[in-house]
Amino acid sequence: MKRIVILTLAAATLSACGGGEKAPEGFTGAPGEVRLITLDPGHFHAALVQKIAYPQVASDVYVYAPAGDDLRQHLDRIEQYNTRADNPTAWNEIVYTGDDYLQKMIDEKRGNVMVVAGNNRAKTRYIAAAIDAGINVLADKPMAIDPANFELLKECFRKAEEKGLLLYDIMTERHEITSILQRELAQMKELFGDVVPGTADDPSIIKESVHHFSKAVSGVHLLRPAWFFDVEQEGDGIVDVTTHLIDLVQWGAFPDVVLDYTKDVEMVDANRWSTTIDPAQFKQVTGMDSYPDYLQKDVRDGVLHVFSNGDISYRLKGVNAKVTVIWNFEAPPGTGDTHYSLMRGNRAELIIRQGAEQNYTPTLYVKPVGYAADFRMRLSAAIASLAQTYPGLAVAESTEADGSVKIEIPAQYFVGHEPHFGQVTEHYLSYLIDGRLPDWEVPGMIAKYYITSEGVRIAKAK
Repeated sequence: MKRIVILTLAAATLSACGGGEKAPEGFTGAPGEVRLITLDPGHFHAALVQKIAYPQVASDVYVYAPAGDDLRQHLDRIEQYNTRADNPTAWNEIVYTGDDYLQKMIDEKRGNVMVVAGNNRAKTRYIAAAIDAGINVLADKPMAIDPANFELLKECFRKAEEKGLLLYDIMTERHEITSILQRELAQMKELFGDVVPGTADDPSIIKESVHHFSKAVSGVHLLRPAWFFDVEQEGDGIVDVTTHLIDLVQWGAFPDVVLDYTKDVEMVDANRWSTTIDPAQFKQVTGMDSYPDYLQKDVRDGVLHVFSNGDISYRLKGVNAKVTVIWNFEAPPGTGDTHYSLMRGNRAELIIRQGAEQNYTPTLYVKPVGYAADFRMRLSAAIASLAQTYPGLAVAESTEADGSVKIEIPAQYFVGHEPHFGQVTEHYLSYLIDGRLPDWEVPGMIAKYYITSEGVRIAKAK
């Protein structure tokens, strides 16, 4: 893999501005017309965007970043994709590592789409700088981690619309098959009915996600940067992974609805709590022998406390919802990340479980509300309809102990987390050709980051 590295000592300059809905004229899907810029890649998600090749994306990728372990690990992942035996990519990373990497990216403007996945403290400012320079942005979540950055992000969307640019975040969970089917079934009134309002104590929509700091990515044990454990740089757990959960609430319960967060969102409550990471565990996931100085504020009795966990309760268009994220250090052998999702309709409940009983594979269940003599007939008809798009779907013959029925989903539809990044990118490339995002996307992103930023404000105020 060819790498061109230029070193300078100038200071970085950060500029501010905006984002939006219409893309510049000229994207047609022609080979190589999309030229990627990768800015300060500190998270492995930046590399996952390039795990596959795209015909309309040029092989030269312009990387602007400070020199260090984050950049080295990013380039190593790209090289791994370039040299693998099956379907190798051919990315040519052209790298600039001067201290003025951000200003250099703006001055050179060698690409037309910036990918950013890294330190979240700087991310909103990075987005603003790219939009101000006339560069489209494909951003990893979260795009804002506090109320101040939320205000800047709103300005980014406004400016992007003015400039005809597309600012979009990478919502991979929309491509998980059980989430897709849950969303589709929720729109079938004969089976699901209407989503019920629920209450703050008994929400009608619940999303819970359990993640682990120690894990493998692309078959290699993941080394995380130390700043990942600093909530001032990474953000609290309830402004990070919860962006996926809140997105699924909006996308699943109110598809294609243009939301107005000032009218449609009512905050109820939020909480945060910490996960402890001892020095040996910290070395395992970072390779560092000790906690850096900026983490000392969170060290008590020699152990690091990371506020990676939290929950947010809110009402969306009158429907009570609750999202919860938990980060443990490491999954027990034979287990992994888990997800739980509940959508309650007045005719049926749609439930995704991913625990030991499901062999840690997301599994969808449908449960009738009350007695419904024709429930199986309605469910069979709904699944038969979906099977036209997803052949092989079936209704399990047996009924679970709680009265729910499992949906049999062929293994071919479980592609895994990493390939979802390619699926999101392909959608984004199609939006560039269309010249716009769907009308509901930008209002939905704004509502989502309002909920996360307000959630962390409420939780920290306690």
